[in-house]
Amino acid sequence: MAYGLLFLRVVVGLLLFAHGTQKLFGWWGGGGIRGTAGAFGSLGLRPPTAMALTAGISEASGVLFAMGLLTPFAALLMASTMVVAVGSVHWKNGFFVANGGYEFNLALWAVAVAVAATGPGRLSVDAALGWADNLSGVWWGVGVLAASLASGGLVLASRERQPEADATEAPLAREHEEETSPV
Repeated sequence: MAYGLLFLRVVVGLLLFAHGTQKLFGWWGGGGIRGTAGAFGSLGLRPPTAMALTAGISEASGVLFAMGLLTPFAALLMASTMVVAVGSVHWKNGFFVANGGYEFNLALWAVAVAVAATGPGRLSVDAALGWADNLSGVWWGVGVLAASLASGGLVLASRERQPEADATEAPLAREHEEETSPV
């Protein structure tokens, strides 16, 4: 079991770390803070730069998750970010990732919650420091589940509502018609 948890933590943790560094530093084709803030602003996340920084740091905490260091806290940061990603981008696209849906984010969220509940395993920094028994268990998992839904929900509830595309394009189309009308 220890090797399975190590493999899971390393793969998922480094995957999220890579996403975080895209947001923070623009690595691997990412937008960096400025580009991410622009994208977040268009999603109604306010203030966009602070939200980009928060999401980048939360995802970059995947390196802690991979190491098994302060595992439930890293899991909480990762899980909360996945809740916001689902609610702000992916939910409207349905389940399947091929359609831009939330299945990938749901899987990452589930891994974070499950590892918080089971603990990082004996091949972790938490175990080497003697912390693993105190930083794992069903209540840590329940806590990460509940706190990620609550914190992600608060971020989503504070979003500025963006008008529908049709609502913004229709008045512009009418203005253009009026300007080009021969009357």
